[in-house]
Amino acid sequence: MRGVTLRPYIPAARGLSRRGPEGISPGAPGWTAAPGGGGCEPRGVNTDENAGTDEQERVRAETVRRLERSMGALGTAAVARMEERLGWFRRMSAQDRSWVGLVAQSGVAAFVDWFRNPRRGRPAITVEVFGTAPRELTRSVSLQQTVDMIRVVIDVVEGQVDELAAPGGAQQLREAVLRYTREVAFSSAKVYARAAEARGAWDARLEALVVDSLVRGDTDGSLRSRASALGWSGTGQTVVLVGTTHTPLDERSTADLRRACRRAAHDALVGIQGDRLVVVLGGTNLRAASESLMARLRPGTMVLGPEVADISDAGRSARAALAGLLAAPAWPDAPDLVEADELLPERLVNGDPLARRTLLAEIYRPLATAGGPLLETLGEYLAQGRSLEAAARALYVHPNTVRYRLRRIAQVVGWDATTPREAFVLQVALVVGRLSAAAGDHSGV
Repeated sequence: MRGVTLRPYIPAARGLSRRGPEGISPGAPGWTAAPGGGGCEPRGVNTDENAGTDEQERVRAETVRRLERSMGALGTAAVARMEERLGWFRRMSAQDRSWVGLVAQSGVAAFVDWFRNPRRGRPAITVEVFGTAPRELTRSVSLQQTVDMIRVVIDVVEGQVDELAAPGGAQQLREAVLRYTREVAFSSAKVYARAAEARGAWDARLEALVVDSLVRGDTDGSLRSRASALGWSGTGQTVVLVGTTHTPLDERSTADLRRACRRAAHDALVGIQGDRLVVVLGGTNLRAASESLMARLRPGTMVLGPEVADISDAGRSARAALAGLLAAPAWPDAPDLVEADELLPERLVNGDPLARRTLLAEIYRPLATAGGPLLETLGEYLAQGRSLEAAARALYVHPNTVRYRLRRIAQVVGWDATTPREAFVLQVALVVGRLSAAAGDHSGV
């Protein structure tokens, strides 16, 4: 319309006071009526909230001052409460108790420092609290004991919240204690998880070294102590089981195998050497323990070495088992779990000197010293194609006499000449013994 001057809307410029510019109504966007009239002020500025925030900070600051004055008393009270409630704490050495007391003092100090300025976010409890104690303390104090200790410290602090907090700050302090307790619990679990992981890695390396020493025959005096560090109790006999893994074993499969071995036998060590698997078992009834593991170790033949009295002598069992594993392909009908001594003929042909000594020591020499014509009867029986009548005619005795002597041979050496496989082992032992006698080797083993 003519005669009317239009003024454009000019937004509030920078530097304006809290009162709005002249001509801007109280309902304009971004502005509200100022108390008492006479102008406007920006929206979003709540003087009551600001006053409340200032009051909370004042209460917090006063609470912090009270906590700082009480830090020493709180730490001392926490240690005294632990001695009162926790029997395991009273039984600890003086040095370990002092370390635990230092952890409690550090925890209180770290809480006060964090409570002073909670805007920093989550407290660094792992460094500020647990970093004061040596790593060896995790071996003296279990995770459950740490939880009990934390519970006692928190009970001490919570029991004095009303006295420690400034007037009007009890709820604020109680909520802070609750949050800090949660962080301590998570940090405790992290510390023990890291310690367990480090110890697990060290135990795995030590276990591999022990098994490797057995395989190489380095059974010095330190072997037993290293095995003891892995929890080997030395109860009962010891035996070594070897086989071949057709697929690589990952960490999870290896861990499952170790758990299965420890369930099967009283003592167990597991070594994985490329595609070769070596299991050392200790305890009683080790044949049954080995059979219970076959479901996890198939496919393929597993060879069980002879039982020995102690882990320091387990190298002999390991060498026999490994030699049997190399010779096992020569016996196509071998069972999935075969004893190393059942493969003595194949081991001998494969160049195993231990097989020769075993055949002489456990078969030929016992028969030679047993008295009676046991060796002669065995040789004639095998030469006549395992025929009782033919052997009896060749020896000019009754067939029942031959039958009795064969039973006697089985009692002396544990091998039955009437079964094809064991007759083969006995025949090879006769060959080895005759060659040894012809060479003038009459020494003991």
